[in-house]
Amino acid sequence: MKKLTVLAVALSVATIGMPVAALGQPQEMKQEEQKPKLMDIKGTVKADGDKVTFVADSDGKSWNVVNPETLKDHVGHHVQLSAHVYADKGEIHVMKVSMVKE
Repeated sequence: MKKLTVLAVALSVATIGMPVAALGQPQEMKQEEQKPKLMDIKGTVKADGDKVTFVADSDGKSWNVVNPETLKDHVGHHVQLSAHVYADKGEIHVMKVSMVKE
């Protein structure tokens, strides 16, 4: 009887553990694929009311800023950003701002 109980517990753990392990891997890969690139970009900060945008020097593309409070003091300035770029959404999340010497 003791062997039967141990076998039942071992089988239960193995049965429960397999689906959990199988489900964990695709989620991890999916999260890695969704990580945005951290890029350095030069451009100008613009504001229209409360909406803050960033216009890149390289291609003239206008990006919506996810965290506009980081750029409020730089409206109208030429800056270099270190930002996570969400190209599919046309958004950036600013991590670091520095003024560009002209």
